[in-house]
Amino acid sequence: MAWYDLLSWLFLSSGTFFCIVGGIGLHRMPDFYARTHAASITDTMGAGLVLLGLLFQCGGLAWIIPAKLLMVGLFLLVTSPTAGHAVVKAAAAHGVRFVATKVEPEAGGKRS
Repeated sequence: MAWYDLLSWLFLSSGTFFCIVGGIGLHRMPDFYARTHAASITDTMGAGLVLLGLLFQCGGLAWIIPAKLLMVGLFLLVTSPTAGHAVVKAAAAHGVRFVATKVEPEAGGKRS
């Protein structure tokens, strides 16, 4: 039973890590489209790992709890990328521009 708890906490911790990295990515990315990408990818992965950790936590309980967790996971797996795509498509239709940042060459490097 101890390895169930260890595996559960591994999934819960890694899911939390992905969600925190996504939150940091929201602040550090340069434009709307990069922020949306960072949020939707890490949101889906983080929530999926947290739900997987919760599945291991409910080990010997009734079948209804794992069934509900699986339905929530399936719902998130379908709706999160779809919502991210819809938000980006709506932003592009309303004229939100992509901000390209130039990468400056290193000091002392050769320019071609």
